[in-house]
Amino acid sequence: MNPRLNLLEPYPFEKLTTLLAHTVPSSAHTPINLSIGEPKHPPAPFLLEAMRDSLHEVSRYPSTSGMLELRQAACQWAENRFQLDPGALDPERHLLPVNGTREALFSIAQAVIDPAPKNRTNPAILMPNPFYQIYEGATIMSQAEPIYMNASESEGFLPDFGALSPALLDRVQLLYLCTPSNPTGAAFSLERLQTLIQLADRHDFVIVSDECYSEIWYKNPPAGILQAAWRAGRKGFQRCLAFHSLSKRSNLPGARSGFVAGDPVILKKYQQLRTYTGCSTPPFIQRAAIAAWKDEAHVEENRVIYRQKLADALEILSPTLPVSAPDAGFYLWLKVPEGGERFAHRLYERYNVTTLPGAYLSRSSGHATHPGAMGNPGVGCIRIAMVASVEENREAMHRIVACAKELKG
Repeated sequence: MNPRLNLLEPYPFEKLTTLLAHTVPSSAHTPINLSIGEPKHPPAPFLLEAMRDSLHEVSRYPSTSGMLELRQAACQWAENRFQLDPGALDPERHLLPVNGTREALFSIAQAVIDPAPKNRTNPAILMPNPFYQIYEGATIMSQAEPIYMNASESEGFLPDFGALSPALLDRVQLLYLCTPSNPTGAAFSLERLQTLIQLADRHDFVIVSDECYSEIWYKNPPAGILQAAWRAGRKGFQRCLAFHSLSKRSNLPGARSGFVAGDPVILKKYQQLRTYTGCSTPPFIQRAAIAAWKDEAHVEENRVIYRQKLADALEILSPTLPVSAPDAGFYLWLKVPEGGERFAHRLYERYNVTTLPGAYLSRSSGHATHPGAMGNPGVGCIRIAMVASVEENREAMHRIVACAKELKG
C-alpha cells in the first residue's frame, strides 16, 4: 500500500461520529442536522426532466471532454457571470467538465505537482486555514508539503499569502484558494485576487480557485479568479484555474457535476490525466448541466431562501452570540462558549442539533517562521450549515441560543 495513505487525517465527519458515538440525543427535540454542507432545497423540476429525457444515452461511453454543448453553456455562463468579453473562453481549450469539484480539486494536484523539481526542493502547496480537507489530502498524496495560512477574524478571515517569506513561496507549486470560503464565507475582492496572480507570477505557482459557493450570495456577487485575470489583461488566464459546481448553485449534489476553466496549457495535460482515470460525466447528467448553466431564475429563487435563513439566524443569534453575515455561502462560522467540541457535543446531547466543531476543519500550523502560526484557528468555533428548511433553521438557531446560555451560566 502507498504509505502516504497513513498520513491522511480522518475526515471531519468521522471525527464528529467519534465525538458523538456514545451520546444519546434529547428525545424532547426533533433532530436537525446542520453539520454537512448538503443542500436540502429541491432541485428545479426542469433539471430532473432533462435527466429523465436523456436516460437512453447511457448506451454510449461519454468522452472526457464532455459534450460541446455543455462546454459552450458553461463558458457562456462564466463569461456573463464574471464580466468577460464574449468568446473570452474557448470551449475547446479553456474548460473541462468534472464530476463535481471535489474529485477535481483532488486530482488537479496530481497533475500539477512535480515531486522532485530540479531547481526547487520540498515542493509545497499553500492553503487557507480553516480549509476544505480535500486540499490537504491532495497535497499529501502528491508528495508535497501542506502550508496552512491562518485566516483570522482580525484579517476578515482572509489569509495574507503574500506575507510569507520569499524562500517559502519559492517552494510553492500550487495555491488552493477557497472564495467564498468554506467555512467562514469570506470572499476575496477583485483587487486581492489580482495581487495573488502577481504573487504567482513572481514565485511560479498555479492558483486553484475553489468557487463552488460563489452563487449563494447575499448583497453582491463575489469576484472570481477568471474575472481578476481578465481585468488584468491576462487573456490566456495563465496560472489561473477556477472550479465551479452545480451542487450548491442548483441543488444537485448527487449529480456530481461541475467544471474547471482557465489556463489551456494546464488543462490540456489535466485532460490527459482525466482520460486515464476515466473521469467522464454520464450523458444524462451532462444534459441536466446544460439546462442548469443556461438558467438563472432557479438560482435566484435559491438565493432568496438562503437570504431568509441568514436574516433569521442573525436576528436570533446576535443578542447572545457574536455573529456576522458571511459574504456568500451557506455557512456560519460561530465562536461559542466552552469551545467548538464541547459546544457541539452539548448541543447534540441536550437539543438534538448536529453541528461541526471548527477544529475539525483546521490545523495547528507547524511553520512558526511565517505569519498566521497561531495554533488551530478553529478550536473556539463551530460551523453551521444553513441547509435545512426555513422553519427548521429558525428552530435550530433558537436551540443554539439556549445551549449557549446554559454554558455561559
